[in-house]
Amino acid sequence: MMLTLGLFVFQLQTVPYQSLQRDVDYRWPVNNRVGLRPLPQFLGVNEEKITLSGVLMPEITGGKLSLLALNLMADEGKAWPLLEGSGTIYGMFVVNSVSETHTEHFSNGAARRIEFTLTLTRVDESLAAMFGDMKAQADGLLDQAGGLTGQLGGLL
Repeated sequence: MMLTLGLFVFQLQTVPYQSLQRDVDYRWPVNNRVGLRPLPQFLGVNEEKITLSGVLMPEITGGKLSLLALNLMADEGKAWPLLEGSGTIYGMFVVNSVSETHTEHFSNGAARRIEFTLTLTRVDESLAAMFGDMKAQADGLLDQAGGLTGQLGGLL
C-alpha cells in the first residue's frame, strides 16, 4: 500500500502514483509603519494541497475503474482521511480535481496509457482537532475499563 484516501487504496493494481507534491501556504500580511520598515505578521496556515500524478497502463496497473472510484468519491463532496503506507497521517482531505489524459489507444478506443493528476485539499484544522484530545480519550477509556472491572467483580 502506497497511500489511502478513505477506503481507496493507492497501489500497483489501482492507481500507483509516480509523484506526490505537498504544498503548504502560510499567511504573512505586511503592516506598513511610518518611518520604519513594513512589519510582516504571521496569521497561521493558509492552505495545504497534495497533488498526486502518474501514468497508468491498464494492462499492468489500474485504469478507468480505479479513476472512476476516485471521481465518485469526489462527487460525494466529503472529506476523507489521507494516510501514507509508512504511517504518516496527513489529515482530512477533499478531492478538488481529477485530470486524465488518455493516449496510445487500442483499436476499440480504450487507452493503453492514462496520465492522471489528482489534487486534494486539507480541510481539518490540525491532527489534534481531527483526533481530539488524546488525554481526554484515554481518561474516558480508563474510566470505562474501571466501570467494567467493577461490574465483572460483582458477577464473580
